[in-house]
Amino acid sequence: MKRELVAPCGFYCALCRAYQRTRNQCKGCRADEKDKPKHCTTCAIVNCPTIRNNNSGFCYECDNFPCSHIKKHDLRYRTKYHMSLIENLACIKESGVDAFIEIEEKRWACSKCGELHCVHFGKCLNCKTNE
Repeated sequence: MKRELVAPCGFYCALCRAYQRTRNQCKGCRADEKDKPKHCTTCAIVNCPTIRNNNSGFCYECDNFPCSHIKKHDLRYRTKYHMSLIENLACIKESGVDAFIEIEEKRWACSKCGELHCVHFGKCLNCKTNE
């Protein structure tokens, strides 16, 4: 189940505010849920036919990697959330999805309660701590 929470762009959806919220919870970028947030259903990366048809299901396998879409997304995430999607994809390619998830869960774990921080809010939504 956790593997399906890694988006084609290299983002771990378990860290997303839409996934962590209790009302209208998003099931992740790879889910076929019709009630996903609009920005997820219209995402050029998630809907890229090349990614949908490659073996890994990730951007790193594309001949155009990193394309303008992933570069723009990566810049936003590096600037606002201190995370590089291009580096995440390199980790997934080199170490595999399971190792990547383990790294992310350690990196973003709340020091007080152990739940994952929300990267979009920069804090744990469970206990409201920034640690």
